[in-house]
Amino acid sequence: MSELPDLDDCRAAARTLEGRIHRTPMFSSRSLSEIVGREAHLKAELFQRTGSFKLRGAINRVASLSGEERARGAVTVSAGNQAQAAALACAQAGVDLVVFMWRTASPVKIAATRGYGATVDLDAADGAEAFERMYSFAAETGRVVLHPFDDARVVAGAATVGLEICEELPAPGVVIVPASGGGLVSGVAIAVKALSPASRVVAVQPEATGSLLPSRPPQRVQAAGPRPPGRTSIADALTAPAIGELNLLVCAEHVDEVVHLSEEEIRAGMRFIYARAKLACEAGAAVGVGALLAGKISELGAGPVVVVVSGGNIAPQAAAGVLRDG
Repeated sequence: MSELPDLDDCRAAARTLEGRIHRTPMFSSRSLSEIVGREAHLKAELFQRTGSFKLRGAINRVASLSGEERARGAVTVSAGNQAQAAALACAQAGVDLVVFMWRTASPVKIAATRGYGATVDLDAADGAEAFERMYSFAAETGRVVLHPFDDARVVAGAATVGLEICEELPAPGVVIVPASGGGLVSGVAIAVKALSPASRVVAVQPEATGSLLPSRPPQRVQAAGPRPPGRTSIADALTAPAIGELNLLVCAEHVDEVVHLSEEEIRAGMRFIYARAKLACEAGAAVGVGALLAGKISELGAGPVVVVVSGGNIAPQAAAGVLRDG
C-alpha cells in the first residue's frame, strides 16, 4: 500500500473486513431534516462490534501483520475505542497486545479492553505520555506498533464507512465526521471525494481538545499547536494529543471545513440524538449533530446531509449526567 491510501486500497480493506464487521445502518432523521431544511441521515457506527468504527481499521491493520510480527506481539495507545478494537482484532489473530491508556480513561472502556484479552497499562497521566510510554515499550520489547490513526491501513479500514455511505446515498451534499487523530475523517474523506467529488466533508472537534484549527473554504486545513496541559472534554474519544501526519495530508486535500464545538454544544448534540433518534451514543459521536444544531457548518451542499455517529461507549452514569443536566 502507498503512503496515502486510494480508493482501491479502501475497496481492498472492504474485502478484508467482509464477514468480520457489521455493515452499520443509516437512519433517516425527520427531526434533524426539519432543522436543517433537507433530508438528513445518521450513519450509526455505534452499532459496530466493540461499539465504534475503530474495529474497521484495527482488523485491516492486524490482517497485514506477518507471522513473525504476530509472534512478537503488538502495542497500541487509546482513550478507549481503539483499545477495544485492537484487543478484539488481536485476540482473533492470536496476537498478544499491550494497550497504553491513561489514568482518567473511561472505566467502561478499560474493562471492555481487558475483557477482550489485552493487557492495559494505566500509568500515563494523559494521551501524550501514553504515546511516549507505548513507543518506549515497543523499542524495548520489539513489539509491533498498531497506531490508532496515523497508518495507511487503519485509514483504509475507516474509509469503508465512506464507501457504505456512498453506496446508499451516491451524492451526499455533506458528510459530517467527528475528528481527533484523524483516522476516521481522513478515511471517509478519501472514499467520499473519490466517489462523489462534489460532496463536502466536514470535520468536527471539541474546541477544548481540537487537533486542527477551525477553518472554512478557501482556507487550507491546518494542524493546531500543542494543547495546554489539562485540557479535557466530555468527548473523551476526541482527545488525541495531535493530528496524525498522514491524516493531516489527507485532510488538507480532501476536508472542506473544520468546526469546533463548546462542551455545551456537544452535550446538546448528544441529548438530541438520545431524545429524537433514540441512539445511545457517546459524547464524541454526537459532535456532528451538535454542529448542525449550533448552525456552525457554513454550507450543506446540494444533496442529503449525512452525520457519522461514530461510537456508543459511554458509562451509564456519564450519559445520565448529560441527559439530566439538559
